[in-house]
Amino acid sequence: MSFNSKYHIDVDFEVPKKLQWYYAPAFFGFWLVLFLSLVNTQMNHMPQPLLRSDEASHPNSFIAQRAEDTLIELTRIGPRVVGSLANEETTVEFLRSEVAKVEAEMSERLEIEVDVQQASGAYMHWEMVNMYQGIQNVVVKLSERNTTNENYLLINSHYDSVPGSPGAGDDGSMVVTMLEVMRVIAKSDEPLAHPIVFLFNGAEENPLQASHAFITQHKWAKNCKALINLDSAGSGGREILFQSGPNHPWLMNYYRNVPHPFANTLGEELFQAGYIPSDTDFRIFRDFGGVPGLDMAYIFNGYVYHTKYDRINAFPRASFQHTGDNVLSLARSLANAPEVDDTAAHSEGHNVFYDFLGWFMIFYTQTTSIIVNVVVALIALLGIGISIYFMCLRSGCSWKGVLLRFSITIAIQFTSLILAVGLALLVAVFMDGVNRSMSWFTSSWTIFGLYLAPILFGMSILPALYLEKTKRDPLGLGFRIQLFMHSHCICLILIMLTLTGLSIRSAYLIMLCVVFDIVALIVNLVTKWHRKAYLFAIAVTVCQILPFVYFTYLCTTALATLMPMQGRSGSSMNPDLVIAVLVWVFSLMFAGFISPLIMFFRKTRTIVLCFLGITILFIIIAVTNAGFPYKEKTSPQRYSLIHAHRRLHNADGSTRIDESGLYVYPQDRRFEIARDEIDAIGVTHPVSDFCHEEMFCGMPLYNHRWNKAREYSLWIETSEAPEIPTNYPILVLQDVSELESVTERRFTFNLTGPSHMGIFINVKNDARILNWSFNDTLVREQAEPPFMVYFSYGLDDSPLEFTIDVEKTTSTFDTPTLEIGIGGHWVTQDITAIEKLSSYISRFPSYAYIQGWVGTYETWYF
Repeated sequence: MSFNSKYHIDVDFEVPKKLQWYYAPAFFGFWLVLFLSLVNTQMNHMPQPLLRSDEASHPNSFIAQRAEDTLIELTRIGPRVVGSLANEETTVEFLRSEVAKVEAEMSERLEIEVDVQQASGAYMHWEMVNMYQGIQNVVVKLSERNTTNENYLLINSHYDSVPGSPGAGDDGSMVVTMLEVMRVIAKSDEPLAHPIVFLFNGAEENPLQASHAFITQHKWAKNCKALINLDSAGSGGREILFQSGPNHPWLMNYYRNVPHPFANTLGEELFQAGYIPSDTDFRIFRDFGGVPGLDMAYIFNGYVYHTKYDRINAFPRASFQHTGDNVLSLARSLANAPEVDDTAAHSEGHNVFYDFLGWFMIFYTQTTSIIVNVVVALIALLGIGISIYFMCLRSGCSWKGVLLRFSITIAIQFTSLILAVGLALLVAVFMDGVNRSMSWFTSSWTIFGLYLAPILFGMSILPALYLEKTKRDPLGLGFRIQLFMHSHCICLILIMLTLTGLSIRSAYLIMLCVVFDIVALIVNLVTKWHRKAYLFAIAVTVCQILPFVYFTYLCTTALATLMPMQGRSGSSMNPDLVIAVLVWVFSLMFAGFISPLIMFFRKTRTIVLCFLGITILFIIIAVTNAGFPYKEKTSPQRYSLIHAHRRLHNADGSTRIDESGLYVYPQDRRFEIARDEIDAIGVTHPVSDFCHEEMFCGMPLYNHRWNKAREYSLWIETSEAPEIPTNYPILVLQDVSELESVTERRFTFNLTGPSHMGIFINVKNDARILNWSFNDTLVREQAEPPFMVYFSYGLDDSPLEFTIDVEKTTSTFDTPTLEIGIGGHWVTQDITAIEKLSSYISRFPSYAYIQGWVGTYETWYF
């Protein structure tokens, strides 16, 4: 056809008729089937677990059934809480017995050395002093006889558990995985250039105390040059590698050869930025020992994490095989890696790493990533420029006309992306406003209607309206849809370059989006399919299959990880906002270049409005009982609870508060859902009511997480005092001595009590702490009081003696100088044997899981 333009060119350009609207469901169905048949299947794909009967035919392989049997025996011990007989004696003996079995069938060319470490120490954990006494590690060194190599590989997991949990997933599964890996290596004839130190650490949940004790005090610590850290934030599934290095990219050369890779830079950056409410021993080995390594953990089924439901029956046998194969491969390769002899020489910067559906690994350095991102951006811009040039030639429109249309589509596309996230956030705010947040907690399928549907509506409605209003535009429909794809590409390029400039390695995700779009563009330009709308659409669809599969795979993984975590992330923030933003981010990647293809169907506006209708329908479903978020055993609501007696004294020694009650720490946003049951227990006060009057709100806070969430917790008055199994903590002022000046005094204290105590310290009457016998970081950095010291002990229950040096220049020591509070926590007790506590717990809803114990809190002035 011929256009009247300055080009006067006759071209063979297709002016397409739109497809009938009833083909649209088939289009959407194609992507759904692709997701269900490939992504969903691969997410749940696990290796066939080997049985004991397979051992003869697989003599050098990890045997999943052996690990499972060992875990059954370990979890029969019950909760393994620091300070308990189960943790300090029974489990230690169990581990020694298992190591002895390994030693009995070990190759003659190898030797095993076992050391049970008992240590005391302290360090800063976020904003609290983390102090321990007499905690234990079972440390096993496996090496070739008469080896002279002093560079070791360290493999770590922890055998302790949180109160009330048998800890099958966290972290018993990794403990038994280490034992089986040790057995296989010990009985094989393969070389072992570097000794392997298997660290079974006995105080990770406290948190992270035993790893600190090992890396700062153990005789083998200085020899450990590389690390494999094994932990869990779930129960089963595939373990993910979510931290590497740092600054040691050579480690990925070995990880990429594992049988079942599952790793991602995005997980590392989210974790290290604090968006994941967990911490691992990896940080301790990195910060206090400078040991580079790999941090791996289970992330699926986080609903049972740190609950009594973390049992062996919730842990699939195939997960042992998946993890065991990978850890065994890594242990063999790293124990023979020449880099371990001089890791400093191979410190070269950060990595970008990711797997594709668990099939293979891709990794490269951050420097390479920057180069790749910039080059891809330039090629994309060049390709878009060439495409627009051909649009001008083939359409007969002027440069100005096409560029004007391109500018309009860029503005519309940018506005559409903002509208999409705005609608998702609006739904999140609405759901929270009507007290229906977390409706997806058990029924994850509701996320499609609540968040994906409004995002797709927001991304599509403005382009649909614009194309409808300009349907007689001389620039053909195919070209105008291409302009929207180019506009989306421009938006992604800007995001990618911004993230790259901020040294965010996860910019690789955006880079992949742009790459596949440019591949489709190049194919269309070379074949001239860009002139024929439907051929162009087919090329785009084919080129979007891989990115769609990959990004929905990542999105599903992220949701499976983060959804259970919202049940323990506290009540201060609306968790639906997290889900809304997450779905929007991934929608930009897996739907950004697919949604414009909707414009090829008739009744486009009606099709797009269907997404809005789906959103409304799912909101209705979510506010009914169908959207109830919790289910007993499989996805419970979490509360931490202390039946406590608190006694607060005045400066003259008299008592101003003496009462008993329940300190309730709700761990998610929806605690109001159980308000009737909570209020029925007794008079309920928000803890924030006490915070302006008392140091740390005058409550028996357990650790820094409780401190952070204290203003969102509850205090329920009870008439019954807690059943304290031993004596209350006893704090004795042993001595007050003058230092170098009359304005300086040293207070010496002696403290006895249960295995877990909190020490809270404040100064009065213009006093200033000069020094103390705790870790000196807070004093050295002149942090503002009050201060929190978390103290626990394992085998060594001897009294804690500590000193505080104080200066007063504007008042005398006749007035109060120090306020000290002591919180006692009997976390090692079986709560079912504590009648009063059990009766209070039974009043909570059946879908709630209560982690509880008895405690005390008492303050004095000195």
